[in-house]
Amino acid sequence: MLDLNEISKYREGNRLEVKRAEKGLPHSLWSTYSAFANTNGGVILLGVEELPDKSLSVAGLNNPEKWVSDFWNTINNSKKVNINILLDKHVHIETVDAKSIVVIEVPRAERHFKPVFLDEKPYSETYRRDGEGDYHKLFS
Repeated sequence: MLDLNEISKYREGNRLEVKRAEKGLPHSLWSTYSAFANTNGGVILLGVEELPDKSLSVAGLNNPEKWVSDFWNTINNSKKVNINILLDKHVHIETVDAKSIVVIEVPRAERHFKPVFLDEKPYSETYRRDGEGDYHKLFS
């Protein structure tokens, strides 16, 4: 698990993605969920931004409980995500530098749950994580 008090030492990569998320749940959150689930899992931090030097900084979220509620409502909508592989323990609110962030720990999906895809489109909305990016990937 990440030491959130040392957040500036981390960088986005194969198992870590940050989203500032200042105006609501970002659309790219869902492709990252799919990508992490279809590869090796990872952690998504909402309320954290990547600075130009690639370091991370806590921006914080107002009313993080609403963000968590919106997240659960969306991930449990089968028209958006074909399967929710998360448990309650995987999504939680943390306080870092007196600011609230949402931590989403996405495990690797078990083989029988793959592929994890979006928008009812398994052939065009399935993602895989490579480095810092989420890329379309077809599974056979």
